[in-house]
Amino acid sequence: MAVLTLTRNGPVATLTLQRPAVHNAFNPEVIAGITEVCHEVRHDPVVRVLVVQGDGPSFCAGADLNWMRNSLAYSHEENVADATRLDAMFTALDTLPQAVVARVHGAALGGGVGLVCCADYAVAADEAVFGLTEVRLGLLPAVIARFVAARIGFGHARALFVTGRRIKAAQALAIGLVHEVVLPDQLDTAVDNVVADLLRCGPQAIAASKELLRAVRTEPLAEVRRLAIEAIAAARTGPEGQAGLRAFLERQSPPWSMG
Repeated sequence: MAVLTLTRNGPVATLTLQRPAVHNAFNPEVIAGITEVCHEVRHDPVVRVLVVQGDGPSFCAGADLNWMRNSLAYSHEENVADATRLDAMFTALDTLPQAVVARVHGAALGGGVGLVCCADYAVAADEAVFGLTEVRLGLLPAVIARFVAARIGFGHARALFVTGRRIKAAQALAIGLVHEVVLPDQLDTAVDNVVADLLRCGPQAIAASKELLRAVRTEPLAEVRRLAIEAIAAARTGPEGQAGLRAFLERQSPPWSMG
């Protein structure tokens, strides 16, 4: 049985986690599958947006119980290898040049929060619940820490890491974990509206913006300044920027716009 599916509709690809009986919890097959999908999408020139969603009652409830049970017998080296594969999955999603939209409903726990934090835009149903509950098991959200801290800041990350509390969608919106909260029956429409906005934007500009923001997060100030100057110069002289500016001045739609 497939643990996930990837469907395409023109420039929009949709990754659906398909383990509804266990609230789309991660196991090695899911981790490998998401990593493979990200590598496939990265090299697909047609895809401009990836929507990530979960089948059934939840978005993603974190680690699968059987996977956690098996890890009790892992050696330190086996745990390092396991965590390395998980880190590779989140890194592959976080570094996609295409825009990533998370469609969140039900529970988003542990690694599910990590998926949300690797998305460029997250829309949540108002009944969604979020939590980093690892500390209640004597563990910690280690692999996703850098993505969570970048999304919500160290202050909110510290509070959620050490309390293990679950928060509702309204609080997730307030701390910047998600960008929009809607009624459950409006979730698809809200996601469609975000996708429509993204398809009005230059795909190369989106990719360059994401790359620059990663540099802002990780590089020294002098390097960030250099990269920012180079990025805008490259965009202004590149074919996409030239076409976009000419279209704007001539009051026309740019060639990539689909809205």
